[in-house]
Amino acid sequence: MSLLAVTGLSKAFGGVHAIEDVCLQIRSRTVHSIIGPNGAGKTSLINVLSGVYRPDAGSIMLDGRELAGQPAHLFAAAGIGRTFQNLQVFFNMTALENVMTGRHLRERCSLFAALLRTRALVRAEAASRDAARRLLRRVGLGGYEDSPADAMPYGALKRLEIARALAAQPQLLLLDEPAAGLNATEAREIDGLIKQVAADGTAVVLVEHNMRLVMEVSDHVFVLDHGRKLAEGTPSEVARDPRVIEAYLGTEAAAAATTGGPDAAG
Repeated sequence: MSLLAVTGLSKAFGGVHAIEDVCLQIRSRTVHSIIGPNGAGKTSLINVLSGVYRPDAGSIMLDGRELAGQPAHLFAAAGIGRTFQNLQVFFNMTALENVMTGRHLRERCSLFAALLRTRALVRAEAASRDAARRLLRRVGLGGYEDSPADAMPYGALKRLEIARALAAQPQLLLLDEPAAGLNATEAREIDGLIKQVAADGTAVVLVEHNMRLVMEVSDHVFVLDHGRKLAEGTPSEVARDPRVIEAYLGTEAAAAATTGGPDAAG
């Protein structure tokens, strides 16, 4: 049974279709990558799946619950977390504080408790700090707890944003170009983290131009072109598809993807 079932999803801006009649099925514990040339509609699709954009048509069912047309905070509360193509971290906070902000959806605290600093509130804050520390260790940032975000290297900030998204305990994690701007070593660290997140039970939808990463971590690949599905299948099936090669990968990139050669980006 699919965790996420998307049918007939469409979104247009001023008469231009960013996505049109898109259908997706996402299972738990899998990595599902969305690829396509620039302007294909990948980020628009992520924005619709996270409630940032309201679709013009279609259904978004998460674990049997219809979310299409709901505000973004209800998508998050239902169990959809995300990162952004451009970093969205609190640079005036420490790494630990950034992750703690991601836990607010799972915390229960009344205004009365907050005003009086009750014992229950103090215990809840301590538990939140402990959970945030565990998440930082999980993403490989165990030594950064007290580091201001504006002093952290770019690759660490990418993992920090993933940790904050995981703090909300999502069933589905949407990652918008998590390897963008990373060197080869940092990208491979993201590889391992994505695989671990899926193995731990969270489904991952990945938008990424790094074809080596996509082919390495994906269980299923969905190819968008001009807002519509061009192809889908396993990484090897997609890499061999003549339509995908012509529209996006190119013969050299396709060969690298299927043989484990150098990183390919589109």
